[in-house]
Amino acid sequence: MARFLVDGMNVIGARPDGWWRDRDGAVRRLHAGLTALADTGDDTFVMVLDGRPLPDLPEHDGPVAVRYARRAGADAADDRIVELVGADADRALMVVVTADRGLRERLAVLGTAAVGPRVLWARLDAVKP
Repeated sequence: MARFLVDGMNVIGARPDGWWRDRDGAVRRLHAGLTALADTGDDTFVMVLDGRPLPDLPEHDGPVAVRYARRAGADAADDRIVELVGADADRALMVVVTADRGLRERLAVLGTAAVGPRVLWARLDAVKP
């Protein structure tokens, strides 16, 4: 069982599929994909997002938990990811999905591995919700 923290907008932004025309829709599609992926095995996911919480996708726990940045501005979601990793007693078992070099450096100090968005997109494409 793996526990993944997903840098949501970083992962969404890694695939130029027009997501910028419907950011909220892109967030919902990523959540649906992660839910389908979670349903196929024992992996769990925490999707961390920037911006205002979506009314139909509030913070919640479960196989695909959702968390939002606690503030606006640069690196807000990164700070929330570092907070979540730092508060976890088993952080060495976590994997963060991000292409953000600065965030990866912060995670290395905490002993947490990171993989790029392509790794997750390949898995999501294999299950297509």
